[in-house]
Amino acid sequence: MALFRSLYAAYGAQHWWPAETPFEVMLGAVLTQNTAWTNVERALDQLRAQIPLSPEAVLALETPVLAELIRPSGYFNVKARRLCSFCTALVEAGGESVLAALPTDELRRWLLAINGIGPETADDILLYAFERPVFVVDAYTRRLFRRLGLIAGDEGYEQIRQRVETALGPDTALFNDYHALIVRHAKDVCRARKPGCECCLLNRSCAQRAPD
Repeated sequence: MALFRSLYAAYGAQHWWPAETPFEVMLGAVLTQNTAWTNVERALDQLRAQIPLSPEAVLALETPVLAELIRPSGYFNVKARRLCSFCTALVEAGGESVLAALPTDELRRWLLAINGIGPETADDILLYAFERPVFVVDAYTRRLFRRLGLIAGDEGYEQIRQRVETALGPDTALFNDYHALIVRHAKDVCRARKPGCECCLLNRSCAQRAPD
């Protein structure tokens, strides 16, 4: 909580995830795999210009056409197949309203059973589309927590997620802002290369800060 309060005091609420509907969040969660969010925005804009953003409309596209529309997101052929798998599963399950009635653990298992949906993508969807109190662990989280000495760095995804959720309790709004704040700080300051240690608000508590 001390880390969260420091980040929140510096950056404020992040109002993440930027999307108009839960389904748009789901699309973005798949498209953002291994790429920057600016590329996802371009892909979503191209998709939105051609079809209404719904699973049925996505499935109505020929896969090569879908791949071309989402080309800016990278790995577009793979992601097109993953989007089709996800949309098929979503339609066959009865849609968002049916899934929203499931307990979080059951919904998470359903997501993880879909081809191309790993833990991080599943938890993005759970937190930001279904508003469940699930903490998202990504590369930014690992980097920041490791540099601050909160983790050793070799822990598995589930170990980190469960540690944070146990420590903070089930709080959707907190996890939403926390994840977004970590991403903001890691992208702007605690970068993988050439971190801005000299201007970092966490400098004094960082085990791996650059020497003065």
